Amino acid sequence: MAATAKLSPKSAHVEPLPDLAKPAAPTKSQISVLLGAAFLMATSAIGPGFLTQTTVFTEKLGASFGFVILMSIIIDIGAQLNIWRIIAVTGKRGQDIANEVLPGLGYFVSALVVMGGLAFNIGNVGGAGLGFNVIFGISPAVGAAISACVAIVIFLSKEAGRAMDHFTQFAGAAIVLLTLYVAITSAPPMGEAISKSIVPDSIDMMSIVTLVGGTVGGYITFAGGHRLVDAGITGKEHLPEITRSSVTGVTITGIMRIILFLATLGVVAQGLALDPANPPASVFRLSVGEIGYKIFGIVMWAAAVTSVIGAAYTSVSFIRTFNKKIDANYRLAIIAFIVFSTLVFIFIGKPVKVLILVGALNGLILPVTLGVLLLAASKKRIVGDYSHPMWMTIFGWIIFAMMLYMGGYTMINNLPKLFA
Repeated sequence: MAATAKLSPKSAHVEPLPDLAKPAAPTKSQISVLLGAAFLMATSAIGPGFLTQTTVFTEKLGASFGFVILMSIIIDIGAQLNIWRIIAVTGKRGQDIANEVLPGLGYFVSALVVMGGLAFNIGNVGGAGLGFNVIFGISPAVGAAISACVAIVIFLSKEAGRAMDHFTQFAGAAIVLLTLYVAITSAPPMGEAISKSIVPDSIDMMSIVTLVGGTVGGYITFAGGHRLVDAGITGKEHLPEITRSSVTGVTITGIMRIILFLATLGVVAQGLALDPANPPASVFRLSVGEIGYKIFGIVMWAAAVTSVIGAAYTSVSFIRTFNKKIDANYRLAIIAFIVFSTLVFIFIGKPVKVLILVGALNGLILPVTLGVLLLAASKKRIVGDYSHPMWMTIFGWIIFAMMLYMGGYTMINNLPKLFA
């Protein structure tokens, strides 16, 4: 009988068992998508309206506008965390989740988002045209057409998602760095800005709600979440990375808002008046002269064209699951969306009454979509064994109530203007 061989401790090699409780670290490509989703959301928010809104409120409220920015960032994070997290857990887009909460609700939500996205995309295209006008002196209409072509080329790419991620990251970084240069040059009163951001002279609730709507309202809050669904980065195992990505998106917009606030405050503190026809342009010009005006053109163009991309991509993502042909040809649908927005701007301009109506509706989109997703988070047939954090739920419903009230107030006050 052969002797049984024995393995000594030194010669034995036992493979360690995998730690099944610890999720795998995200791959390089997943990190790129997560960062791209954050920048897509951020650059969707940072558009022509964002630039004008920030400078006008700074001129009105002075250093106390810092408190408004701080409060809006906190609210933005609460809304973004809830929406992205629920989308990630279900692995479904907002409209499909809404239809599971209540049949037909997804179609209503999609109608609101697409109407708002289309109307504001007309303004985004116009902003891109204005940017080209400032940089090269060509007409805004021609500039708008060229800008639309740039956006279309991205979606014609075989790797459209990756191209969109890289473009928004590059453009977003350029916007922040160029505006930072202007902010440093304008030499704002930092001590006053910091102190009044904590203890303001007054609290303007309407400006807080306006900033929240401009940062995470309408299609914007879903831009990054839907990008992650398309890339397949969903499920509870990815929640830590998705949480960081959602906060990163809000942080980027907050940084840009603070930098532009400081640049404007530096100009206002010197007693200089902003041009009411184009407040952000006058901030750049008064700070750095004619070179600053050219820098404004670059910032305006980059902000506008990335918003065109974000609005088109997200608006179409809200209807692609309703029709197999649209889903199979979603990139062509996005291109058609951009072309239509551009043609409306070139041949009709910005239809003021339509923009007023859709602007009022846009104020109601965030509470509607946030409320629907919070309801979905409480239904096991939708989220399975996932348990949504209680603090997020409470925070979400507080945001829902506030935005619903203020959105309704905006609607009531704007509807009469349509018939004036």
